[in-house]
Amino acid sequence: MSIDPRRLLGLAFASADLLVELRDGQVRLVLGAAQRIMGRSEAALTGATWSSLFHPDDRPLMDAVLASAEDGQRRGPIVVRLADDETRYVGVILRALPENEGRISCAVTVAQASAPALKPGELQPRESFDDIAKGLFEAARATGMELELAMVEFAGLGAMRDGLSPSEAAELDVRVAGAVRAESHGGSAATQLSQDRFALVRSRDDQSDNMLKRLSRIVSAEATAHVVPLENSAPPSRALRALRYALDDFLRAGLKDGPPANLTDAMNRSVKRTLAQAGALSAVITQRRFNLAFQPVVALATGQAHHHEALVRFEDGASPFAMIRMAEEFDLIEELDKVVVEQVIKRLANDYEGKLKLAVNISGRTIVSETFVDHIDRLLARFDAVKGRLIFEITETSAIDDLPYANQNIQALRSMGSMVCLDDFGAGSASFAYLQQLNLDIVKIDGRYVRELADNSRDGAMVRHLVQMCRDLKIRTVAEMVETPEVEDIVRNAGVDFAQGWLYGKAAEKPAPALRTSAPVRAMARRAGASESWG
Repeated sequence: MSIDPRRLLGLAFASADLLVELRDGQVRLVLGAAQRIMGRSEAALTGATWSSLFHPDDRPLMDAVLASAEDGQRRGPIVVRLADDETRYVGVILRALPENEGRISCAVTVAQASAPALKPGELQPRESFDDIAKGLFEAARATGMELELAMVEFAGLGAMRDGLSPSEAAELDVRVAGAVRAESHGGSAATQLSQDRFALVRSRDDQSDNMLKRLSRIVSAEATAHVVPLENSAPPSRALRALRYALDDFLRAGLKDGPPANLTDAMNRSVKRTLAQAGALSAVITQRRFNLAFQPVVALATGQAHHHEALVRFEDGASPFAMIRMAEEFDLIEELDKVVVEQVIKRLANDYEGKLKLAVNISGRTIVSETFVDHIDRLLARFDAVKGRLIFEITETSAIDDLPYANQNIQALRSMGSMVCLDDFGAGSASFAYLQQLNLDIVKIDGRYVRELADNSRDGAMVRHLVQMCRDLKIRTVAEMVETPEVEDIVRNAGVDFAQGWLYGKAAEKPAPALRTSAPVRAMARRAGASESWG
């Protein structure tokens, strides 16, 4: 049966606003809303080099898509910026028709940015990739779109790169990134996990063998891969957690340990592998198999230790950060926080002089617990002398989901005589929202920003404004990672109230005076002709 060419054209325009035919990388035919979509007339587009129509940073992606176009195969969609206006995005789908003398048909539509723009040779960082994947999971559930996670490994790619000159290595990076992005959904859902390993989310309408042939040819290194179907029925949060497990496994062991059949399998296998660790952690908690170390927090006005932070040290030198993250992952963090607080309270109760003050860390998950505040109330009822000497530092290792309820619990702790501190301010994306909605006594400024104070950078300016804002809110501030006298002077001049860092002492088995008194105290001692003391 013959089909009227006008009917074919109508079918094409049902899914695209602009049709373009390419030959040898040049535009040969243009039909449709060229001016509206590309900002150029049909006549102006005809004869132009196709890649030149797009932003220079997106040309390697477009070149990779063109280079991988094969007879009868659909490539894309990819989302790219226009050369004439980088704020305008278009979506492009290409198909090389069989036996059509190298001609490539393109359908072009108006599009919106689906991910942060990338430079040539760049791929999405792991965090952005997670966000993009979550968005695709949600879209797949809503539209029925079928996606899969492809974990790709290039044999010897890292060694190949190490043997090249800097310029050759840069060219290889551009080629690899373009090839991997060209296989991903929208040209943006891809990330690099190691020198040789990559991950991308792609449509399931193309066989993985075809993808591997294209990647191997463009990169000039043998590519192997395992694809994991993404189930549309799974909630996006669960699917994202499973994806993370799968990528962590791939990063750890590559493809040699028998890849999972699907994301559910990947998650179940990873959970089973870590359950032994979780069980061991549960035993550590219930049997109190950890110690406390104490680091002084110095009042800059006096040079004396205002209080000490109690830090958890696990057996066998296990990383506290890794253990705490595991406790959060397996919902053991509240139990861990409770037993650590118990140990801290007992330490305070055994201080017969009643002068020791200790700060203890609690997770963002714990502060929204219904039972935690009641637990603290009962503990303080047993150890009345401890009241007023216990400080809670809320960490951002886990985001606070319910800020109003968290604030309610914070005020309950404050009513018991405890100060509450927001730890590592600036390390998490929600820090200013926390400061806006939580009534606090102290804010501890993340050490990364404290280090920048000495360079008078933007981060340094942010810290100075933060300190002033906290003063206006009657909140005191602590500077972390104060390691030199110069940084001490800078944080003092910025108006910071307290400082913590190796300049005053590392964490020790027992709370000890600070190693160094602050400049005002030293000056007073010199004027009085007296030796520095803790009197």
